[in-house]
Amino acid sequence: MRANEKTALWTLLKTSSDCLYGYSSPDFPEVPPLFADDTLNFAQQNATTTPFVQAAPVTLESIAQKVAACTRCELSKRRTNVVPGMGVPNPIVLVVGEGPGAEEDAQGLPFVGPAGKLLDKMLAAISLDRNVNCYIANIVKCRPPNNRTPLPEEAGACMSFLEAQIHVLKPKMILATGRTAAQNLLKTTSPLGELRSRFFTYNTIPLLVTYHPSALLRNESLKRPAWEDLKLFRTKLTELAPDYAAHPAHS
Repeated sequence: MRANEKTALWTLLKTSSDCLYGYSSPDFPEVPPLFADDTLNFAQQNATTTPFVQAAPVTLESIAQKVAACTRCELSKRRTNVVPGMGVPNPIVLVVGEGPGAEEDAQGLPFVGPAGKLLDKMLAAISLDRNVNCYIANIVKCRPPNNRTPLPEEAGACMSFLEAQIHVLKPKMILATGRTAAQNLLKTTSPLGELRSRFFTYNTIPLLVTYHPSALLRNESLKRPAWEDLKLFRTKLTELAPDYAAHPAHS
């Protein structure tokens, strides 16, 4: 086999792996190895060289297109719209929730119902805004029936999309709202109470867990501890990006 044929085959395999992961595959390096011909005769032949095909870059738009075409789990059969996420393309903060509700499914946007309005107020209290310096996404991109908690296999089928978004967005910090977001991001079964009020890291990114806004709507006594979480988050964010409120988008 000629070196150029090996390169073409490597590129095909890498592109397929990228599609399965939803972003640049960790199983393949970004640059192909330097292949050699199997025999000296190949180098002396005048065969046409197969051009190297560069895989298309992963973008929020390309991820959203893959989400829209996804049928990996049963949730895809019931959805009105997929809900990839929304926000600025270079956010200071990524907010992660559980999954779309009825309003989100109808509009194709995350956190637009009552819980979303509360989330906006929570973020505003620490100088954050989905239209200015945040991106908002969920563990699953399709609404679970009756807003139930996503099943493990549903979350597992969808996680590569969120991982790809994080890879592209490169936020300074992550705010995980609720048990489902926290457990799936941190790969743990620990209860929410054990995960709150301390920082974790997700691929070197500081991550803090707090209550989901819908929980605060059901139980107002949780608003005080949620506010304590937000203040802790703000303190850390100010250390990492002192001028995040004055200059919201980072490059």
